[in-house]
Amino acid sequence: MTSKVAEEALGYEQARDELIEVVRRLEAGGTTLEESLALWERGEELAKVCRRWLDGARARLDAALAEESEDGEGDSE
Repeated sequence: MTSKVAEEALGYEQARDELIEVVRRLEAGGTTLEESLALWERGEELAKVCRRWLDGARARLDAALAEESEDGEGDSE
């Protein structure tokens, strides 16, 4: 449960940067199977954090564009 709270506290840039480091370590090799699995699992968690941030940003952008569109329609009538 604590890791879930820690994940939610991560900002997008922090999660992205850590994910980049996880991928770099996996690609470099030289880790044990257990270490590789732990890195993979952490990478999956970080990817979910990034996805939540991006989905939230997309929703905010869509809402702003919809509001702008509604405002624009009122001006033309």
